[in-house]
Amino acid sequence: MTLVASAMYQNQFTGRTAVVTGAGRGIGLAIAQSFAESGASVLLIDRDEVVEEAAETLRAAGFDVRGLRADVTDEEAMKSAFRWVDELWGRLDVLVNNAGIITISNLDDLSLAEFQRVLNVNTTAMFLCCREAAPLLRKSPSGVILNAASGQARQGFIYTPHYAASKFGVVGLSQSLAKELAADNIRVNSYCPGIVKTDMWQYNDREWGKRLGDYAPGELIQEWIDDIPLKRAAEASDVANLLLFLASDAASYITGQAINIDGGMFMS
Repeated sequence: MTLVASAMYQNQFTGRTAVVTGAGRGIGLAIAQSFAESGASVLLIDRDEVVEEAAETLRAAGFDVRGLRADVTDEEAMKSAFRWVDELWGRLDVLVNNAGIITISNLDDLSLAEFQRVLNVNTTAMFLCCREAAPLLRKSPSGVILNAASGQARQGFIYTPHYAASKFGVVGLSQSLAKELAADNIRVNSYCPGIVKTDMWQYNDREWGKRLGDYAPGELIQEWIDDIPLKRAAEASDVANLLLFLASDAASYITGQAINIDGGMFMS
């Protein structure tokens, strides 16, 4: 198993507990693995059964992790998930709301059901998890919530009005909760990835490529990468390492922020 976490965070989260949603693969799995490597007990949540295999692999490597196949939009399932965290470990220190979906569609073809589904997964489910996690996070001496936004929380892009709306909503949700939960010493930040080497970006390349020109697979995404100041896409581990910092005591005075991690695509 390839190490994800930076060595500087070794044992930094020993004795702490984290929950990561959308953790079956990609960025979410890298985040969950990085916290486990840094000493945390971790619950991985994903709607896909692959989460159980991912958790078993990490457990076989000696990490204290569990996997839960559940839909983050299901209110009762999320209530049950955080009750389980309390039963397992009796505490929660870090919640990473990483679960998210994207679809790409012309406005005329975009149904209300599809619009609402993207907002339900990307924004409403995040609210549910924050609400259910808050009582546990209040027990922590330094609770942290980290919410997945996007470059599209900085600037909406063509053919994804529903996705852009959901990610702008994440930033607003995070700022509001940062103000409310500060009294409980709970910090809330969001993170805004750009292009990351994941299956989602293969989908993005294909679907935007169909609508923006006669692009062969990989051509559009390479064109965009060429415009990034650092001239590369992110690895999932790049995002994971940012979240380790934001959850650490070194970031104890950072809350209510939306942090870009995009190689310089957006500079504000």
